[in-house]
Amino acid sequence: MTTRESPAGVLVAGVGNVFLGDDGFGVECVRRLRRFTAPQVPDGVEIADIGVRGVHLAYQLLDGYRLLVLVDAVSRGGPPGTVHLIEADTGPVEPSATPALDGHRMGPDAVLALLATLSAGTGGTPPERILVVGCEPLSLAEGMGLSAPVAAAVDGAVRLILRLLAEAEEAPAPAGARGGRSEREASSCSER
Repeated sequence: MTTRESPAGVLVAGVGNVFLGDDGFGVECVRRLRRFTAPQVPDGVEIADIGVRGVHLAYQLLDGYRLLVLVDAVSRGGPPGTVHLIEADTGPVEPSATPALDGHRMGPDAVLALLATLSAGTGGTPPERILVVGCEPLSLAEGMGLSAPVAAAVDGAVRLILRLLAEAEEAPAPAGARGGRSEREASSCSER
């Protein structure tokens, strides 16, 4: 399910449920990203269609990725089809005693909460920097296929991800460094 076979320094993970309309945004973005090869997608980048396997993603993230780019539908109050770049706070997080585990609706917040719990319990290494490329959904109702505004946003989101990958390759984070807040949009991840 990935384009690279070995552990990578960078993971681009498309999450979402393709049976819930615009929730399939992240999955569609990574499907299109797989069409690109080097130099657009640098070596050391793993592209994964995670879908609804948020628990699997949280465990995979303990392998010590330098950068995680989560791609998902996120509601932040903008018009449908608006693409957001959000830098998640990667500072110390208190692990949740009971992280919300819902295999069909485990978005960025839930994955990151579970990751904090798992890393505290296992000593695993979470990503140094976490970015979320999110798109405002029009509808998360049952049904396959993206709405027109969200489908129109996919190519722009893919270009944004390619730009982020190029920037990450040009200026890799120092080992052990924690990501700061983004000037583009600094916040914790918002969920639908």
